[in-house]
Amino acid sequence: MDAQLITNVRIVEPGQRIYPGQVLLRAGRIAAVEPAGAPAPPHATRLDGHGGLLTPGLIDVHTHGVMHSIYESGPEALLSAAKELGRFGVTYVIPTLVPRIEEAFLRKLEQIADAIPSVHGVRVPGLHLEGPFVAIPGAACATVDGDLGLLEELLAACRGRVSVMSVSPETPNVLPVIERLCERGIKVFLTHTRATVEQTQAALDAGATHATHFYDVFPAPAETEPGVRPVGVVETMLADPRATVDFIADGVHVHPMAIRAAVAAKGFEGVVLITDSNIGAGGPPGEHDTPWGYRVRIREGDAARHAEKNFLAGSALTMDRGIANLLRWLDLPAEQVWAMGTSNPARLLGLSGQGTLQVGAVADLVLWGEDLHPVLTWVEGECVYAREETGV
Repeated sequence: MDAQLITNVRIVEPGQRIYPGQVLLRAGRIAAVEPAGAPAPPHATRLDGHGGLLTPGLIDVHTHGVMHSIYESGPEALLSAAKELGRFGVTYVIPTLVPRIEEAFLRKLEQIADAIPSVHGVRVPGLHLEGPFVAIPGAACATVDGDLGLLEELLAACRGRVSVMSVSPETPNVLPVIERLCERGIKVFLTHTRATVEQTQAALDAGATHATHFYDVFPAPAETEPGVRPVGVVETMLADPRATVDFIADGVHVHPMAIRAAVAAKGFEGVVLITDSNIGAGGPPGEHDTPWGYRVRIREGDAARHAEKNFLAGSALTMDRGIANLLRWLDLPAEQVWAMGTSNPARLLGLSGQGTLQVGAVADLVLWGEDLHPVLTWVEGECVYAREETGV
């Protein structure tokens, strides 16, 4: 692969600084990061970034679908969605599935997992199983007691390609599940929970690290004595330095003030942006079928909702719009906000050479326009999305 020099850009090193410079790509990696105007290496093609922001690609660790695809529909949906994600600046994604304890669903898991090596346009390391070991069902989740036999059956159906599993701390027999997942190198997220302080601490002690779609399906404990504020999983996660949290930054699921409170408690390094997006996200208003037996409705300025009963069913958010919202809502340096969609999820997943623009890192990059929509997106140095007017 020929070297490519991206010039005249403002380089975003997440969490650290934004500065003018140029970046050399070679063999799918970042070969050099230099000040603006440094001599160009011979035989490198040049691309003028016209002063735009150049960031690492965005990483979405919790998403059920995008545009006309929902991952649970099968391998064709996975492959179709992968071709769309570059337009939203996403270069690394953990497709999220809601397990159902049915033989047909296990076969579908096998098919989806087998399709992962064929994905083009985005990097997919593995799957995120949201459940079934959760305490509160939400829009589609089952509620199943912890069961190591069932866990192994699910992991086997996924061909060993599970990166994340979300569970609830108060689910009966869940601690052995958390411990087994950690032994397998699978990240454990907490969600769909009204756990007590003690139950949450036990889950963290067992190896859970993170709370996903924080505040959403985390109901507050009931007040048992007037004048005494109840405390539960939310307060425990905010107070424990081992824990990180993520948010659906669509302005519907979580009020911006709640995100500010989490940043105050965890620092910018402890907060991650997700979409929890459903089919239809990033597309025009309309209704879409789902594998869960109901249609979802997408409308401008709203989340994804059950088309008839109107309850929340994931979001219509894309990662680029989530970053744009956080840049408006949070009184933080921009490089710290960008970290929430790049270096923070990379660190959460234990990825090396990802979420950064340092020499040697994987060349997953996005060049942004003034409107904070991607102009160009690269995955391992290959351009996978170019806005039409670029002509690339």
